[in-house]
Amino acid sequence: MNILAAIGRLFLLFCAEVGRTALFTKDALLVGLSPRIYGGQIAAQFFRIGYTSLPVVAMTAFFTGGALALQIYTGSSPATAGQLVPSIVAIGITRELGPVLAGLMVAGRVGASIAAELGTMKVTEQTDALVTLSTNPFKYLVGPRLIAAVVSLPLLVAIGDTIGIMGGYVVGTRSLGFNGFSYIKTTADQLHFSDISSGLIKAAVFGFIIALMGCYHGFNSKGGAQGVGRATTNAVVSSAIMILAANFVLTSLLFGKL
Repeated sequence: MNILAAIGRLFLLFCAEVGRTALFTKDALLVGLSPRIYGGQIAAQFFRIGYTSLPVVAMTAFFTGGALALQIYTGSSPATAGQLVPSIVAIGITRELGPVLAGLMVAGRVGASIAAELGTMKVTEQTDALVTLSTNPFKYLVGPRLIAAVVSLPLLVAIGDTIGIMGGYVVGTRSLGFNGFSYIKTTADQLHFSDISSGLIKAAVFGFIIALMGCYHGFNSKGGAQGVGRATTNAVVSSAIMILAANFVLTSLLFGKL
């Protein structure tokens, strides 16, 4: 019975956490994204989330594209490798690896930063000070981060997709002996608009998840410096899990299997 009681407590804690997250999401959408919009805050967060994350996303995409090309080449016959490597690299990067890896990298870099910043503001009562200044914390802190993340993640993924395909091209032409013109032509023939658009849709959803989880755990942090540390860890872990789960759901919806 003690085991069942422990399972029951965990289940109740999980349900309570889901409920708090749902209520926070409602406030973030209805309050944080309603007028008035703080343009300066959005621009600052766009620079912080998008521009400063570009080097990490670019390097991740380049080496992922190169490694993917090597793996496909070793798993295919020499007769079909010239067609399989460019097409699978392009489709794999644009549909799955590009948005997922970019989302995970940004979650580790930006999600933790958002949670730490807002958590520090929470425990030092800076968010309460905003209320005394007649400024809604959801409008000033949450809304700009949500907007910036939803806009910047698709741009990061679009750049990352291009660099990832370039990584496959460099490895294919320099290490595997493929003809450069044939590689580009095969990539262009096999890559369709739906492949690119599905990845960008995923990126927008992942950006929303990253900003939402960072803000949620930051706003609900308590207990001083240890509480901020827990909020940072929880923001990264929850963002990563939700990104992977959302990727499965979106893939099933976008390609008609759910």
